[in-house]
Amino acid sequence: MITASLIKELRERTGVGMAKCKEALEETSGDIDAAIDFLRKQGAASAVKKASRETNEGLIRYKEMDDAIFILELNAETDFVVSNERFTKFHVDLLDEMHKGRPHSPDSLLQMKSTREKSKTLDELRKELISVIGENIVVSRAITVKKEKNASYGVYSHMGGKILCLVELSGGTGAEALAREIAMHVAAESPEYLVAADVPKEVVEKEREIAKSQAPGNKPPQIIEKIIEGKLKAYFDQACLLNQKFIKDPSITIADLVQKAGKGLALTKFIRVQVGQ
Repeated sequence: MITASLIKELRERTGVGMAKCKEALEETSGDIDAAIDFLRKQGAASAVKKASRETNEGLIRYKEMDDAIFILELNAETDFVVSNERFTKFHVDLLDEMHKGRPHSPDSLLQMKSTREKSKTLDELRKELISVIGENIVVSRAITVKKEKNASYGVYSHMGGKILCLVELSGGTGAEALAREIAMHVAAESPEYLVAADVPKEVVEKEREIAKSQAPGNKPPQIIEKIIEGKLKAYFDQACLLNQKFIKDPSITIADLVQKAGKGLALTKFIRVQVGQ
């Protein structure tokens, strides 16, 4: 059954009109990812992220130390609770516990004993907070980024903690300002991969199929192939961080920006996390 909420979700993810969204869902038996591909083949939707929009409320905080950066997403049911002082304190305390215990997942973090209340686990403290606040509270993401010795790191928190981005520049220290500039770019432009070689083969084949379906059928095969390659290049330029035009200076790519900085720097890692995704 094609519901109004399903049509609305497809419209939010593609920017295409309601009637077209309904048609696409009917053609694909309600499969929203297949409907996105259908719309793209029709030329109605150009570049669409597969990630859903936010599904819950929360914030992403981080703690940077000399040897590592800790990233923690804590969620609740409403923004009202997210801005609550108790919620904020628990979030900050959990980051401190991450620094001390170096857990590898949200579950392993919650199973740790509290260093403040040694008789209780962090999960027990979470449940106590739930009983006080009256809303469910979930640790949905706990990431530890170990710092390499000869590298620079930049972290950027966007939209009051709804989006957090981290960039690693290998090949030298002292380039933290540049790394943060690129992290700001990542927040705005939402790259999915670092370089074209990182794009999975199945994704490339799907993009090739879409490009082929959009190519004029009356052209010679060699012209069609050039059109397909051009569309693939456009996809890589949009999806891969190093290929993207720098948001503050579209005359250069991110790869150009790093190269201009010199010092033997190389962009080797980025992370972009968003509440609910």
